[in-house]
Amino acid sequence: MSDPTLLAIDQGTTSSRAMIFSNQGNVLAAQQKELTLYYPHKGWVEQDPTELWQDTLWACKSVLQHSNNVASIGITNQRETTIIWDRATGEPIYNAIVWQDRRTADFCQQLKTAGHEAMISTRTGLLLDPYFSATKILWILDNIKGARQKAEAGELAFGTVDSWLLWNLTNGAVHATDATNAARTLLFNIVTQCWDDELLKLFDIPRSLLPQVNDNVSDFGYTSKSLFGKEIPIGAMVGDQQAALIGQACFNQGMVKATYGTGCFALINIGGQFRESKSGMLTTIAYRLNGETTYAIEGSIFSAGSAIQWLRDGLGLFANAAQSEALATSVPDNNGVYFVPAFSGLGAPHWNPHARATISGLTRESTAAHITRAALEAQAYQTLDLLAAMQADSQHNPEVIRADGGLMANEFVCQFVADMLEKPVEIPQHTETTAKGAAYLAGLHAGIYSGLNEISDAWHCHRRYEPSMNSSTRNALYDGWKEAIAPLLNSP
Repeated sequence: MSDPTLLAIDQGTTSSRAMIFSNQGNVLAAQQKELTLYYPHKGWVEQDPTELWQDTLWACKSVLQHSNNVASIGITNQRETTIIWDRATGEPIYNAIVWQDRRTADFCQQLKTAGHEAMISTRTGLLLDPYFSATKILWILDNIKGARQKAEAGELAFGTVDSWLLWNLTNGAVHATDATNAARTLLFNIVTQCWDDELLKLFDIPRSLLPQVNDNVSDFGYTSKSLFGKEIPIGAMVGDQQAALIGQACFNQGMVKATYGTGCFALINIGGQFRESKSGMLTTIAYRLNGETTYAIEGSIFSAGSAIQWLRDGLGLFANAAQSEALATSVPDNNGVYFVPAFSGLGAPHWNPHARATISGLTRESTAAHITRAALEAQAYQTLDLLAAMQADSQHNPEVIRADGGLMANEFVCQFVADMLEKPVEIPQHTETTAKGAAYLAGLHAGIYSGLNEISDAWHCHRRYEPSMNSSTRNALYDGWKEAIAPLLNSP
């Protein structure tokens, strides 16, 4: 019998991926398929849940050809994205409403005006924003014919993407989620660790819709034999940003990871005590193992890699993302150009869902290179905004930032982040940290790893970027950013 392996399902915003890891944490096989995003109206973002599942199934079948001894499956997923389906047929009643979707912004503002946000924050650690699942659920129930009646009759199921995949993997046998995904719905009390009756009442959501909430490492059931020819245990589920925190082995208080994918998400481990943010950040569950919760302060930037993708696909400034670095470094500076990539509004710490992307400081001397450089520089400015708020909330001054995600293949971005944050940036030896985090948790379930210390020992730095910019240049650049973003902070 060959050594046991681990299957990580990494279902993201733009692709569905499956990876096989060895018990030493090495990638043995990987397969992915790009996922289509739909924009039916301004500010709306949707996906086809059936396509999402079928692409994931295809990726799993592809990589399982390389291993016949999978000990456990770990699922990690784009968070907040909302799916409601019929329990009897398993068919979605509407498209998946993606986390980036802003259609409920006005309703969130109504709840804020009515004074509900303080109560919500003390229970969920979150703010009132269309980013989270609750108002998406409400929109589906109130806008899809017959949905509310069926929901109140217990005929429908809600899930974030992890729950949807689990339901399909188990052929409808298990309707469950994990604490990190539940924590992103605006319905889960992260202090008492349960669905909150007052929040359910506020959002008018029937409890019967909701999945069971498990630890990140738990018995989530088995895959249906009809899918892969045998039953495989599903031992872990975790939201993608928390998976990256685990993959980066940020298990001590004050450790920070930043993931630069479609958006940028930075988390700082704050330990076992809930602490509500006072700086426009989110408090969330980092992980829950053996019934013990570890919390994190999180900052969410909605557009990071997606801004570079827009320059490629929308404006045609370069043919592939890798060319953006060469274009940006072909000029000595940004020539006063600033790009605020608020395509889906501004996230932390500003929280303006109505803001829209801007490019400012353009002159006749401005070129595609300056605009591209400004888009890459924006990642560092946005991260600095987050870090300042994180430090205020957590009372920790991190010594180093562990970074991952597709943009970290861009050396210019890595160095510029280190310069603006005035902190070293460490890139791990294995960059697939989100999938690896899910695999590590599955490995805990299977007994392949003994605990978090063993996972920490397996983390290795591949490259470290030291800050080298002088303070006057840094301050001038950041002042320009603050001037560029100021008009968006209170835009209607």
